[in-house]
Amino acid sequence: MVTVRAQAHTLEAVTAGMILLASVVFALQVTAVTPLSASTSSQHIENQQQSSAVGVLDTARETGALKAAVVHWDDTNGTLHGVSAGAYTTDAEVNETRLGRMLLDTFQSRGVAFNVYVTYTGDTGTVARERFIYRGEPSDNAATATTSLALYDDDPLYDANGTATDTTVNGSSTYGNFVPSRSDTGLYNVVRVEVVVWRM
Repeated sequence: MVTVRAQAHTLEAVTAGMILLASVVFALQVTAVTPLSASTSSQHIENQQQSSAVGVLDTARETGALKAAVVHWDDTNGTLHGVSAGAYTTDAEVNETRLGRMLLDTFQSRGVAFNVYVTYTGDTGTVARERFIYRGEPSDNAATATTSLALYDDDPLYDANGTATDTTVNGSSTYGNFVPSRSDTGLYNVVRVEVVVWRM
């Protein structure tokens, strides 16, 4: 009789353990498809895109492509080269800077859009943010990378072919409409270049 009861208790314990194990397995399966996982996956993609944008900015800065892009200015027309009106372009290919080509090479084939902005402090102390390359309204899950760049009075403007000209940023009659001079110390201004990327 004792043996039968012991076996019954053992059977109940095993059954209870199996039910508990099945519940845990079921809970894990349900958790695997919750919005939290989708959010984690989305965050991972955003982090990858941000890392790529940081890499492009770092490389552009080290090679001089970043400054060359910011001073890629048509002094006669008062615009970036290849742009008919306004200070920015909607197409990085039209922009024809090394920075624009680096961004296209990095992101376009992956279905990732990007905008580039230039932010500076004006002579009145106000902060302004100018579009440089604008390819649309970023999505809610866009990632951002930024870097600062010092412009000096004697930095030359670059022509449409990416070659330095004899006109400096301080000697230009129109560059100040894009980025104004901040001081008379030889440091023209310090700009922040911001790249915003998002999946199309």
